[in-house]
Amino acid sequence: MSGKAVLRRQLLAARALLSSHDAEAAAERLGRGALELTEMAGASTVAAYVSVGREPGTRALLDLLRARGTRVLLPVLLSDNDLDWAAYEGPERLAKAGRGLLEPTGPRLGPDAVCEADVVLLPGLAVDERGMRLGRGGGSYDRVLARLARADAHPALVVLLYANEVVARVPEEPHDHPVHAVVTPQGARRFTRR
Repeated sequence: MSGKAVLRRQLLAARALLSSHDAEAAAERLGRGALELTEMAGASTVAAYVSVGREPGTRALLDLLRARGTRVLLPVLLSDNDLDWAAYEGPERLAKAGRGLLEPTGPRLGPDAVCEADVVLLPGLAVDERGMRLGRGGGSYDRVLARLARADAHPALVVLLYANEVVARVPEEPHDHPVHAVVTPQGARRFTRR
């Protein structure tokens, strides 16, 4: 088993131990912390995602951004694991999709819509002191990051995690990209660009 697979298994097991109450409390602190990022304050468009299960919660943040007038794009998983995007129009406009995901029901904007974002919230399982992110392993966001690079788009890349998921080092592969900031319930941390 690869180093990434071992670390993923450990982190997912730790998330499974979180109580619903602790996860909800963390989500509120994460939302406030993310909104305090200067990158988020000036963003007219944010590409985000709908958290599921014990993932660090994004739902309160989605509603706070929308109430602020920020355009929020949410992913729609395509059959090849790439991502299309649609605007977030509120929790009542989300539908259950494959893999336990919730997706927006509005018009699809195409995979390149993410290139319009000022901030991209990336799901993850860990980030290290260099800003290297460990994702779930499906490759969807690797495609997003490659698409942004091809379009010469430079949004702020932010990951929301629990404090124990900020680790000393995550295994890295050539296609991996560092993020600019991590937000945990305890606060935000920025990383210098390489």
